[in-house]
Amino acid sequence: MTKNYKDEKPVNPSRRDLLKSAGLVGAAVVGTGTASNVIAADSAMVDQSNLIAAREALEVLTAEEADTLEAVCDCLIPSDANGPGAKEARAVHYIDRALASHNASSRYNYTIGVSALNDYCRATKKKPFYELIKDQQNSVLLALQSNKISGFSPSGSGFFNLVRRHTIDGTFSDPYYGGNKNFVGWDMLSYPGVRLGASESDVAKGANLEPNHRSVYEIDTYTKSGANNAEGGGHA
Repeated sequence: MTKNYKDEKPVNPSRRDLLKSAGLVGAAVVGTGTASNVIAADSAMVDQSNLIAAREALEVLTAEEADTLEAVCDCLIPSDANGPGAKEARAVHYIDRALASHNASSRYNYTIGVSALNDYCRATKKKPFYELIKDQQNSVLLALQSNKISGFSPSGSGFFNLVRRHTIDGTFSDPYYGGNKNFVGWDMLSYPGVRLGASESDVAKGANLEPNHRSVYEIDTYTKSGANNAEGGGHA
């Protein structure tokens, strides 16, 4: 059955209209936490031509699904004059790995949602979502967030919130889970990284403390081997 969509005139919405503010430091510390909102700063987009990374092997997403979700993630947390965003953090790689493991129950919603999103864009804009210009993509996402597009499971706004939550997780969670490449998410938050202790000098530096760019899973206390050594009276 052919779907009839009311074509919407492209607009250039503020990304603060798309996403509302919320604290994100917690999302940086936990591995799969689900922070629900983020501010995407209003600023000119930097040239992406020199930032395109080679495609990585996918576990469950198809190539078109990955291209579509990467475009969505780039709208939600864009790279700008202040630094890289969700695309460079490879949030889509996190989503792909999550759908193959702890978020496998969401795979159906992603399959239906990405297909419905591209169907809508092809019907109204003559192109899939990932080939639209940024203003058109933002316009479509605003319609999706407002539940003005049908065909999603459980709803347009439900799918939007699902992808937004996972984009945040993939950008700001521990790199162990597949996103936050090169710690760009933590740097965006000025999060210095996990530390088991802080010296007086560290405390004095406060927000100027140099980031250690270290995954929590690189610390023996948090690894399986480290835990086993602790329980068994391991050796130094």
